[in-house]
Amino acid sequence: MRLAVVANATKSLDGGLPALRRVLAEEGVEDPLWYEVPKSKKAPAAVERALDDGAERIFAWGGDGLVRRCVNVLGGTEVPLAIIPAGTSNLCARNLGIEIDLRAAVAVGLRGDLRRLDLGCFNGERFAVMAGAGFDAAMIKDADDLKDRLGRAAYVVSGAGNLGSEPFEATIEVDGTEWFEGRASCVLFGNMGSLFGGVKVFEDAEPDDGLLDLGVVTAEGRVAMARTVARTVAGTAHESPFVRVTKGRSVAAKLDRKVRYELDGGDRTKVKSFTVEVEPRAVTACVPAAMATS
Repeated sequence: MRLAVVANATKSLDGGLPALRRVLAEEGVEDPLWYEVPKSKKAPAAVERALDDGAERIFAWGGDGLVRRCVNVLGGTEVPLAIIPAGTSNLCARNLGIEIDLRAAVAVGLRGDLRRLDLGCFNGERFAVMAGAGFDAAMIKDADDLKDRLGRAAYVVSGAGNLGSEPFEATIEVDGTEWFEGRASCVLFGNMGSLFGGVKVFEDAEPDDGLLDLGVVTAEGRVAMARTVARTVAGTAHESPFVRVTKGRSVAAKLDRKVRYELDGGDRTKVKSFTVEVEPRAVTACVPAAMATS
């Protein structure tokens, strides 16, 4: 098996990239294809080079941004992705049961089971874990400036600062039928259940059921938003009077103004309309045996 490593050189885990080379060599992988990039946005070109060079498995060293960039290329192929969680949140790895431990993650990448996963597609760009527009995207953008100093706590700080975000008017169709019309603070999509800081936002979300979970937050003002966030942290967001949830295969949304959106924890520009679709079983991931069919 020809193995390739695509690594965000700014990320570190248990001794960094030199330790990854040592662990792979101990496992008998002494000459992997090796591509280091200075930021995750450079990863797609590296993945494409790896495929051109004959890679049969891609090890992704980095956080959710790098993983998302990798699946954007690997979606629709048969080449498995192995995640070495060297990022800040590592949402995809955590959802798949991959330990934040170098040796354990390498073992999964080499000897774990293979699981076909759905991908979401937001305005043509793939994501693995989540996407959203409104409050969550504004929170993530502000957290980016704090992550190096505060780690995962940056999301708590930025979240508190965005509780008073101005809502927007939204009309949302799910699978061709109008499902929501009204004021919203956030439109959130989940392909997996645990989104922010390990909090279970979508209780029964599965990454291979051919569906995306969709939630709309209608809370306005700091008090109502704080109550909604508190319910979310407690795992009971679906019980909030300010939250509506459903599942679907395709979603089309129109907003009355441009709002920022995010993909897998990476903030993007602002949009006034968007479509989100599921690509069933579009990518193969290396997972621990217990997660192969869970």
